[in-house]
Amino acid sequence: MQAKNIILELLKKDGLAFKRLDNLFYFIENTYGIAYEEVKSDFKKLEKDGLIYKEQKDKYVVVPSGDYMRGTFVGNAKGFGFCQIDNSSEEDVFIPANMQNGAVDGDRVIVKILSKNGNESDGQVVSIFKPVKSVAGVVEKVGGNLFVEPDNTRIPFKILLIKGGLRAREDDRVVINLTRHNGKFLGVVTEVLGKSDDVKACELAIIRDHQLYETFSSEVLEEANALPQKVTEEQKKGRLDLTDKVTFTIDGEDAKDLDDAVSIEKTENGYILGVHIADVGEYVKYDSLLDEEAYNRGTSVYFPTSVLPMLPKELSNGICSLNEGVERLTLSCIMTLDENANVISHQICESVIKSKARLNYTNVYKVLCDQLADEKTESVKEELKLMHEISKKIQAKKAAAGSLDFEIPEVQFVFDENGMAVDFTKRERNDAHRLIEDFMVLANQTVAKEYCDNKIPFLYRVHESPRKEKAENVIEYLKGLGIKVPALPDNITPEYYQELIKRCSGQSYTETVNKVILRSMQKARYTNQCLGHFGLALKYYCHFTSPIRRYPDLTIHRIIKEVLHKKTLGEQRKAELESFTFEAGEQSSLTEKNADKCEREVDDLWKAYLMRDKVGQEFEGVVSSVTNFGIFVELPNTVEGMIKVEDLPDSGFLLFEKQLKLKGQKLSFSVGDKIVVKLTASNIYTRKIDFEFVRFIK
Repeated sequence: MQAKNIILELLKKDGLAFKRLDNLFYFIENTYGIAYEEVKSDFKKLEKDGLIYKEQKDKYVVVPSGDYMRGTFVGNAKGFGFCQIDNSSEEDVFIPANMQNGAVDGDRVIVKILSKNGNESDGQVVSIFKPVKSVAGVVEKVGGNLFVEPDNTRIPFKILLIKGGLRAREDDRVVINLTRHNGKFLGVVTEVLGKSDDVKACELAIIRDHQLYETFSSEVLEEANALPQKVTEEQKKGRLDLTDKVTFTIDGEDAKDLDDAVSIEKTENGYILGVHIADVGEYVKYDSLLDEEAYNRGTSVYFPTSVLPMLPKELSNGICSLNEGVERLTLSCIMTLDENANVISHQICESVIKSKARLNYTNVYKVLCDQLADEKTESVKEELKLMHEISKKIQAKKAAAGSLDFEIPEVQFVFDENGMAVDFTKRERNDAHRLIEDFMVLANQTVAKEYCDNKIPFLYRVHESPRKEKAENVIEYLKGLGIKVPALPDNITPEYYQELIKRCSGQSYTETVNKVILRSMQKARYTNQCLGHFGLALKYYCHFTSPIRRYPDLTIHRIIKEVLHKKTLGEQRKAELESFTFEAGEQSSLTEKNADKCEREVDDLWKAYLMRDKVGQEFEGVVSSVTNFGIFVELPNTVEGMIKVEDLPDSGFLLFEKQLKLKGQKLSFSVGDKIVVKLTASNIYTRKIDFEFVRFIK
C-alpha cells in the first residue's frame, strides 16, 4: 500500500516521465526503501484498477486528473453510449459510436473528455481496464452457426458461439464467457441455465449479467473453514465482558446473518444504550483471501428467495453471526443518553456478548402495541418498552433537525414450497423496524463524529444536498399541483425539503410527490471525506453496524480496532489509510449500485411473472413518471407499467419536463394523476408491463 501512495504522488507531478518503468521502480526502491518487486506489483495493480493510464510513450497519468475520468460504460441499442463517472454528481459523459474503442455495456473504462458545455460533456473511451467477462442470453441458430442474443438489450448485437465450452441447444438460456478478438466478440458457454421461458433461469441470468455468483472459490472456503467456530479464551482477553448483560437481536424472521444486538439500562438521569456489532474484523484480516473476496463483492445481495452473501456462511451465518445463547466477539458503541435521548458520552470498545434472545419484528411489534407475543419476546418486554420510549424521542429529535422520511413502500413476495412466487404486496415497516433503524443511525453518527473529530482516516456514508436545477424542477411540479411553495433558498437544507414534504402530506398524491422529491436528490455514496448526510440531516455519518454484509463497515471496524490497540497512528500509516479508504469508498459505491440494480431487476421479473395471468384486467393506478415516448403507471401493489404515447387517446403530445406533464391536444397526463388502466402485456423476458388507458379517476 505504501508503494501505491508514492507512485500516485509521483505521477501527479507535471512533467514526471521515465524512459523505462524499471527506472521508476528503482528510483522508488532507492529513495523510499521499498522493495523493487513490491513497487512493480503495486504499479500493475494501479494500472489494472484504472487508477493510472499510459497517456503516451513513457508517460503515465493519474486517473482521475485533467481530462481523464474513470467510470462504467453504459451502452445503447442505437449505437451510442455514456460513461457514468465514479462517485460523481456530474451528468454522464456522452460517448459517440465511433469513440467507444470496443466498449460494451458494463465495461469499466477510462474516458477522455473531448468537449464540455455546462453540465454536459462528450468523450471517448481510451482504455477498458475491467471488461465484462460474462453475458447471459438465449441461444439462436443463424445459418449453420449458434449465436447468443444477449438478455441485456444495451448490447445490440448477437455473439457467435465457439467450441470449447458446455454444449447448448437452440432456445437454451445460457451464460457465456465473452472474449474479444480483433474487434469481434465471441462466446464460450459456461452455464446452461434452462429454457428461455423458465422464470428461474431468467432470474439467474439477471444475476449473472451483473457478474454476481452465489459460490466461493475453494481457496476462500478453505480459509473460512480454518477459522474457529467458537470464541476462545485468548480472544476474550482485554475485551469488555458483556455476557451477563441482557442483549438481544431483532431481525426479520428468515434472517440468518445477525450482525447487530442491542441492550438498554435506565439510569437516574437517562439511559445507557448499547449497540453491539459483530467483530468481523477479528476474523477477516486485511489482505487475506477472505478480505479480497469481500472487497470485490462489496455487499451481500438480497433476492426474494435467496441471498448472495459477501462472506461465506461459515462467517455470515456462523462465528460472526450474533446467534442466540452463544458467545460472540463484538465492537460495542455504548452511549449514555439524557432524558431527551441526547448522547452525552459514549464508549467504543472491543467486547464479548451472549445474546439472550433472537427476536423478530413481528413479535416485537406486538409487544410495542401491548399485544401478547411469544414467550421469548415477552421475557424482555420491559427492555423493549424502554427502547420504544427512546426511539420515539429520537424520532422527534430527527424531525426537528429536518430528517427526511419518505415512507416509500417496497415489495414483499410470497413463495410456495417450490420457490415459485404466488403473490406479492407492500412490505410492512412498523415501529419495531424504526426502533432498530433509530439505534443503528445513532451509533453510526456517534462513531463517525469521534473519528472525524480526531482526524483519523475513515470511511463515511455521505449524501450531499440536491443540485439547484433539480430542486427547481420539484418546485415547478409542486406549483403545478397548486401547492404553495416557499422560495428556494441559496443553500438548500434538509429543513426546506422537509417543509415541502409536509405541505404535500395527507393528499392522494403524497406518495407520488415523495418519489418526485426523492428523485431530485443525489445518490448516497461512500468516501473518506466527512461531507454529511442530507437525508438524515446529520453532519457526521458512517456505516458501522453491518460488517457481515457491507465492506465499508468492515473497513472502519479494522481502523477502530487498530486505533484501540495502538492509540495513535503515525503519519505514514495515516497516509496509507487515506489511500485505502478512498479506494474502498469507490469500490463499495460501485458494488452497492450494481447490487441495487440487480435486486430491482429480479423484483421486476417476479412482478411480470405474477401479472401474466391478469392480462385483460383493469386496475386503478397513479401516473408515476412521464416521458416523450409515453407515461408510466404504478399500481397499489408496486407494479409499474407503461402506456406508449401512440396508444394514448389523443395526439400531438408535448413533454413539459419541469412540470412533469405530457400534454396532448385535448388530454394531458401529469405525475400523480389517478387513472384506470387495462393490462395488455406482461413479459418476463424484458420484465416490461404494458397498459392501456381506460379513464381518469376524479
